[in-house]
Amino acid sequence: MPYYPGGPPGPGGPHVPGPPPKSRRGVVVSVVLAVLLVAGGGIWFVAGGDGGGNDEAGGGAAEAEVVHKVPMPKVDDETGAMGMWTTDRSFVKTGVQEIVGYPLAGGKPRWKVPLSGNVCWSSSYVTEQGHVAVLFENAEAADPECTEVGLVDVEKGELLWQKRATDSWGDPMDFDEVAMGGGTVAAGGTSGGVAWSNDGQQLWKPGDDDTCSDNGYAGSDQKLVVVRECGDTDPPKLSVATLDPATGADKSTYQLPPGPEYAHVAATDPLVVGVDTGDAEPGTGVTDFLTLDDSAAKGKLVSKIDILRDAYEPSCDAVAVAGCTELAVDRRTQTLYLGSDKTPDDQTDIGNEIVAFDLTSGKKTGRSELEEGVALVPIGLDKGGSVLAYQEATTGEGGGVWRIDPESFEKERLLRHPAESTELEQSFDLDRRMLYADGRLYLGDGKARRLSADVSADRPLALVFGKG
Repeated sequence: MPYYPGGPPGPGGPHVPGPPPKSRRGVVVSVVLAVLLVAGGGIWFVAGGDGGGNDEAGGGAAEAEVVHKVPMPKVDDETGAMGMWTTDRSFVKTGVQEIVGYPLAGGKPRWKVPLSGNVCWSSSYVTEQGHVAVLFENAEAADPECTEVGLVDVEKGELLWQKRATDSWGDPMDFDEVAMGGGTVAAGGTSGGVAWSNDGQQLWKPGDDDTCSDNGYAGSDQKLVVVRECGDTDPPKLSVATLDPATGADKSTYQLPPGPEYAHVAATDPLVVGVDTGDAEPGTGVTDFLTLDDSAAKGKLVSKIDILRDAYEPSCDAVAVAGCTELAVDRRTQTLYLGSDKTPDDQTDIGNEIVAFDLTSGKKTGRSELEEGVALVPIGLDKGGSVLAYQEATTGEGGGVWRIDPESFEKERLLRHPAESTELEQSFDLDRRMLYADGRLYLGDGKARRLSADVSADRPLALVFGKG
């Protein structure tokens, strides 16, 4: 099972906005499948690396190649395919109305789990029991909606159960996203939140007299966090609560100050929340990161980090609660890692730095050295607490993976992707999801895409880079 420091996102993947009254489903079908995403409190989806030498001293040790391609399904329209994970045995990718497990190094599928509709959302990390949650459409309906919640064992390749919830009129509830936390599967949206236990028993659902709705959840093996909207104001009154996963009762609640239109849980332990006050840069979905103390019934603000001021580039779905990517959180050292703007004023070639912030004070504590032509995106941590960063491909050079020492901030290249796959690699810039595990980078798309000027016939749904 992959290692998740601190208890996802990443990465695992990217997302988009939707107007109120919010059926956000159409714009949040994707996660950087990355997949970065929130687990246990640190960043997810990153397993430990297999080493590799310093790029200069290691010579060809970092050279990688494309070891596997997941074919793009043939579709007439963009179709949800959000979900990408690794286990001890499998690389798991969501496709069109199915979830498929491949050998870690690629090859023919080990198993397939068929679904009764297209995927709308998926949880970001694999639990200790080997489970993930998925939200998908009821394809039998005349107008398919995201009503089906399923629990999948990605170790065995089995759909353990499939559930739906009904409102007070007996109609199926339509959800926007799903998460797992503390052994509970929780789905949220504009109609409120519903939760099930690991064995499929419904734990809670909205009441007829509720004045608040659970917009969405984020979780880890130990915790479940909700973003809640109350009243009928614009912007809405938002709060963030840490829940008892078995009952849904609030253990700690923090009322966000007026202003933010959306809130995103970037990590659960420490509890880090991204907010959008209405002027977030395109693609980031965040103007500020807040660190919250949820140890008491009334939550407290610990620190605030201004993302706009210095143009840092995380990625949170504009309207979703979970799914933030392109950042990393170290629970042990209470540190947030972000990538700086990739186009600094004093540099002609694309390049940037990885910057560290102390979450207890909100202050910068270090940064990597900027290299011309090297744009880095934080995607998680390895077992030793070093930062793992994806190097974006450029016109003349393939991408790769670097390890950054959290104390000296020296960089070590783990993978150098081949130049001949640069164009293919760059085609994943939109809605990409990234996982690094056991010396391989898994690069996936959050959607199955039809042929277009930007999507050629040989464009895969996912790529695996490794050392052969």
